[in-house]
Amino acid sequence: MKAPLTGETTIADLVQGTITVQNAELDDMVLLRADGTPTYMLSVVVDDHDMGITHVIRGDDHLNNAFRQAQVFKAMDWDLPEFAHIPLIHGPDGAKMSKRHGALGVDAYRDLGFLPEAMRNYLFRLGWSYGEEEIITTERAVELFDINSVGRSAARFDMPRLLNMNGHYLRGADDARLVALVEPLLEKDHGQTVDAKVHERLLAGMDGLKSRAKTIVELAESAVFYARDGEQPLNDKAANILDEAARGRLARLLERLKALEVWNDETLEAAVRDAAEAEEVKLVAMAQPLRAAVAGSNTSPSMFEVMRILGRDETLTRIRSKTDIAS
Repeated sequence: MKAPLTGETTIADLVQGTITVQNAELDDMVLLRADGTPTYMLSVVVDDHDMGITHVIRGDDHLNNAFRQAQVFKAMDWDLPEFAHIPLIHGPDGAKMSKRHGALGVDAYRDLGFLPEAMRNYLFRLGWSYGEEEIITTERAVELFDINSVGRSAARFDMPRLLNMNGHYLRGADDARLVALVEPLLEKDHGQTVDAKVHERLLAGMDGLKSRAKTIVELAESAVFYARDGEQPLNDKAANILDEAARGRLARLLERLKALEVWNDETLEAAVRDAAEAEEVKLVAMAQPLRAAVAGSNTSPSMFEVMRILGRDETLTRIRSKTDIAS
């Protein structure tokens, strides 16, 4: 197909604005290969026409193609669709996203533990703004969106910002939904069997767990101690907390806990505070070894909540395993 040698071609792009190219700058196009099969430039135009495409929305790296495809539309006397060439997403260094930046498909972000509504919000906000509003629900985005307001400049992908947004949506997510997402990871990634007892623990503890996590993967990792019975393996910081003095305090706390007639957040907190006062130490000096023994970590939701959810027998078993007290 011979490109015209004179005149100009104008595209009224919904994002980039009105752009004009001199026809003398356009190349002649091969429409059919030697074997008779059509090239991309012909196929895409015919497909768009046959399918009644009204809007062609794609990356701005295809903007040059629009002027060539417009020649085919005009030659066939077909209506030209509306074009909208949106800017690409760049990496933190300002270069086009690539494998070097860890560019991934959306399925990979799902596997990394991102919620779909968080991804939608982040991508929407990445290329389109509405004042200072950062958190925009999918329903609100549908209400607000206008393609003419898409920015022309390339956006930079910011993983910390995405993580923070995902954390926001995790905190507001339904607990039962999060439990359903976490349970397969506990089995697949952490080798834990999820039975009815573990399910109930997770459901009861999810509100406390989700406030600290930024991804479903993190959430599953923080929930392992609810799925694992008996003595808990210690992370490095928890192991350092449980020195000889801390184990001694735990042994004496164990006797107080065994004597409790009512097992709830209030009675557990009172017992731990009384133990700290008797030991003449700050509450943290009693609570941190307790957390290490019960959760195997230096961080967790409220220990009194955790102990209530685990129940008397399981809690006492875990504490006893980190002391020299025989059952």
